[in-house]
Amino acid sequence: MMVLWKVVLEQQKRIVRLNEMDELVSIITPAYNSEKYIAETIESVLNQTYKNWEMIIIDDCSTDKTSKLVNDYILADSRIKLVSLNKNGGVSNARNIGLSKARGAFVAFLDSDDIWVKNKLETQILFMKKNDYYITYSSYAKFITTPQEVESVISVPKKMKKNDILKNTIIGCLTVVINIEEVGTIEMPNISHAEDQCTWISVLERGYVAYGINDVLAYYRINSTSLSGNKVSAAKKQWNVYRRYHNFSIIKSLYYYLNYAFNVLRR
Repeated sequence: MMVLWKVVLEQQKRIVRLNEMDELVSIITPAYNSEKYIAETIESVLNQTYKNWEMIIIDDCSTDKTSKLVNDYILADSRIKLVSLNKNGGVSNARNIGLSKARGAFVAFLDSDDIWVKNKLETQILFMKKNDYYITYSSYAKFITTPQEVESVISVPKKMKKNDILKNTIIGCLTVVINIEEVGTIEMPNISHAEDQCTWISVLERGYVAYGINDVLAYYRINSTSLSGNKVSAAKKQWNVYRRYHNFSIIKSLYYYLNYAFNVLRR
């Protein structure tokens, strides 16, 4: 009887916690020819223990059945929204369009082939509310076929400042949640690499610190188009980010690049 009473109390406490942090979360999901995986992505959002969310899927002019699949889900759940673009503009453009339509106090990011664990939003929003944190991230796992067959786990540090992110691109976009009501408008730069990292830096430049949860709350799918599968190309593009986007000198770029390379090898 005592055990049952404890279970009831814990359930009541959990309901109170959820009610106390019941702000809307806007989930930004760019999609391009995603018919193979997008159902799994949407299902992982539908299964969230935190229920007050909207999922804004931006179809970047797909030529497959992406839009049809999304529309099928919309018929069953109005929290899912679809924005169909007439011209392919790339992932940064798609995310920015999603951000412009977000109504939530918080924004989160989930690409159309990645997956969240069911308590991802609940864990992260509670972490932010409890500690007055405004940008957070978590550890995540990489997989190829199914989340049950993990290739590697990316464990994250407890906190990161601007210079930390310049040295270490460890923050996974699929894990980030930002209190947009607090930090203000954000926009991803239209570059072909590290657009998410540059966005986190732009937020931290406003005086914030990013805080991490060292629990796996998301699963990142490795595929043939993933930059993680083409490290040489990623390395070249990262150098260009330092030189052309941040406009760092060769010496300064080299300093950050060597730290970046060391951290990539260490992972």
